Amino acid sequence: MTCADAVTNAPGQAVQRKVGPGGPAEEAALPERKGERTRRRILMAARRKFAEVGYERATIRAIATEAEVDKSSVIQYFGSKQDLFREAVHWQIPHDELTTSDPGQTVENRLRSMLDTWAADPDSPMAVLLRTSMTSDEAAELLRRHLTVQVTDHIAATIDAPDARLRAALFSAIMMGLAAQRHLLHLPDLAEADVEDIVRIATPLLRSLIAPEM
Repeated sequence: MTCADAVTNAPGQAVQRKVGPGGPAEEAALPERKGERTRRRILMAARRKFAEVGYERATIRAIATEAEVDKSSVIQYFGSKQDLFREAVHWQIPHDELTTSDPGQTVENRLRSMLDTWAADPDSPMAVLLRTSMTSDEAAELLRRHLTVQVTDHIAATIDAPDARLRAALFSAIMMGLAAQRHLLHLPDLAEADVEDIVRIATPLLRSLIAPEM
């Protein structure tokens, strides 16, 4: 009996091959699966280390120790600390999943998604990037690019009103301010507030930015 195993020929590419049990393609797939596990472990360790000591003080050697791999493995998978950092803190907003025909519901979806992500994982890519941006020019520039592409550009394109980009930038500033003050600075009034109360009060304000005529 034959089976189809996925084998990776290059990053992000996979092909299906029919092989028998113990065939060469099946054996080749095993190191790839192990390699992916190692890669994920390095990324998780990198996020923890960057969050703990910042971008400048984190070293490839320390990240390798945290991931329980050799330093050469980190270099093999990611090349440099800069490339590793960029991949470790990369995040993408699922705009299609969050957007509805109702601007108020869309805002509520975005608020809940952001607050739940931060609350569930303080070492998430977005959280680590914001934290490290406070002390690193490299991280600050990366955060600026992320926010411009992931938030301002996208939100501005949906606003049918004057000053669309400024409105989108204000939307982004409020959202990131909420996240930073609640989960990074732990300001008590926000850190201790119920998510439902934050959503209830913040939604009309944010909705007025993206749909002022509604």
